[in-house]
Amino acid sequence: MHRPKPIKGIKRLVSRRPVIDEAVHETTSGGVIWRRNPKTQQLELLLIQDAKNRWTIPKGHVEPGEEPKVTAEREIREETGLQDMKVMNWLGKVNFRYRRNHTLVLMTMHIYLVQALGNTHELNGEEWLNDMRWFPAHDAIDKIAYEDIGKLILVGLKRIRDAKL
Repeated sequence: MHRPKPIKGIKRLVSRRPVIDEAVHETTSGGVIWRRNPKTQQLELLLIQDAKNRWTIPKGHVEPGEEPKVTAEREIREETGLQDMKVMNWLGKVNFRYRRNHTLVLMTMHIYLVQALGNTHELNGEEWLNDMRWFPAHDAIDKIAYEDIGKLILVGLKRIRDAKL
C-alpha cells in the first residue's frame, strides 16, 4: 500500500482514546409528560434542558429493586417538582452506549407516557437543569435532542389522540 510522504515540518497528530477496561449495563427510566393548557386546551409537553443545553425528558437511574415505572414517577418529581401525575402507558425503551472514561456504558432507558395533573404551573427544577418549559406538542418534537426519544414522543401523542384525552 502506498502512503503519502510526510510534509516537512508537520508532525502527524494521532489522538487515541484510553482503552476500555470494562463494560457496564445501566437502566434509566423517565417520562413524556403532557397536559392540556388550562387556558387554551392545547396539548403541551414538559421538556427539561440539561447541563449541555439539550432538550430532553426527565429521567434517571433505576435504583436496585425499583420498578422502572416507579423510577419514572420518582425522577419526574425530583427533577421538575411536579407532584400530581398519572403514569399511564409504557411507550418503549431506547438502547444506546457511550464512554465514561475507561468504561463502556450500555444504557437501557424505559419511557412512559405521564399525564400532569393538579397545579402544573408551579414547577421547581433541580439546580443542574438549565431550563424547563411546557411546549406545544409540535414544538416539543422539534426541540428534543434525541431522535429515539422523539419517536417515542410521537407514539405517546398518538395514544393521547386515539384515547381522545
